[in-house]
Amino acid sequence: MKAVCGLPTSKLTSDADVSGISLRHTTLAANDGEPLTIMAESNPPLTSSLPLAGADPLQDPALLRRLLRAKDRMDAASHEAWPVERLAAVSGVSEAHFARSFKRAFGIPPHRYLLTRRIEQANTLLRDTALSITEIAFATGWESLGTFGRVFRDINGRSPSAMRREAQAVMQQLDRVPACVLKAAQRPDLTIAVLEKRRRAAKGTLRPSTKEVS
Repeated sequence: MKAVCGLPTSKLTSDADVSGISLRHTTLAANDGEPLTIMAESNPPLTSSLPLAGADPLQDPALLRRLLRAKDRMDAASHEAWPVERLAAVSGVSEAHFARSFKRAFGIPPHRYLLTRRIEQANTLLRDTALSITEIAFATGWESLGTFGRVFRDINGRSPSAMRREAQAVMQQLDRVPACVLKAAQRPDLTIAVLEKRRRAAKGTLRPSTKEVS
């Protein structure tokens, strides 16, 4: 289909520019004694499974600020190794105190939080770039492709290659939708606006306009 409604079908995807992505081999941190894998329950969305920051109001506000500082550092560089000793140093507390306080504040151990951030980043790269799965694994901080694939499946309920195929299928379907149809779907519903205006006028909360569209 070359053109629909007098307009060419919009191109929604393009080849990704991945030249600026640095591939780094880093060591997966798991120093607080918890297992590496995270078992998903009914495959919930990653973002909804993470507790909100400052979830425990009983903790000292100054301590929460220190914990948030470490959490923000992990968010900004989730591809790097973040053992507990490094996080504790960022927060200015002991390792044991940090591990205990982080889990109490956010409901999840620090290394598990790091894993979810890495998988979220991998999801984005699978969807939006042409990087290979191996390149994505190393770019998001995994030392082993096997560990990346296992944890990815545990969290998302499918393999990285299956996730990429699903994302590509969705984009291909969107490519088939005519541009004029996409624009029409995004237009505000004027009929609803007019009916609401008439309803308010009938109740006396709005004076009817002589220019109202019928």
